[in-house]
Amino acid sequence: MAERRRGAELESALLDAAWEELVDVGYVDFTLDGVASRAGTSRPVIHRRWSDKRQLMIAALAHTVDRHPVSVPDTGSLRGDVLALLRDANATRAHFVTAVGIQLAAYYRETGTTPAELREHIHAGRRPVVEVVFDRAADRGEIDPGRVTARMKSLPFDLLRHELLTTSASVADATLEEIVDTLFLPLVLTSAPAVHRRSGR
Repeated sequence: MAERRRGAELESALLDAAWEELVDVGYVDFTLDGVASRAGTSRPVIHRRWSDKRQLMIAALAHTVDRHPVSVPDTGSLRGDVLALLRDANATRAHFVTAVGIQLAAYYRETGTTPAELREHIHAGRRPVVEVVFDRAADRGEIDPGRVTARMKSLPFDLLRHELLTTSASVADATLEEIVDTLFLPLVLTSAPAVHRRSGR
């Protein structure tokens, strides 16, 4: 007889099942009953923790993100740090980004929520790693923090997300370097960026 799951172990199993269900069926067909069946439990067990499918879905997204925590890189340069973050996201979160982009269209229509608002909700209470990276760049004199806007900071990550959503595949490293060297660094650095040789050239 299987050991009965309790506490954090049970909650983790329920959220894993919720994520798998969401990826398989999409938001429209995502139900507490479906998650319960996948998790081998009952609807009341889930309902005691999350009152509706929206709450469960958001909890499952946050749980999935937490499974792949992002370390703060410290390469000694803004270029190196941003590239490290892009490479990490490309390697560990490509499936997450594409699944969320494809399967949550109905959620955005139903709630009037934007993808950016959902991301903010999932990451509520956590200081973005990218802010640490930019603080260090300011301390090194690479950027003027009064001139660098939130939109400029998010640009390389928005472009990576766009590439992932339009190709449904991991992005080539040369493309990540192009995003950083050609589009991002000229906008934010206080002096002209050094020219870097592209991978494979």
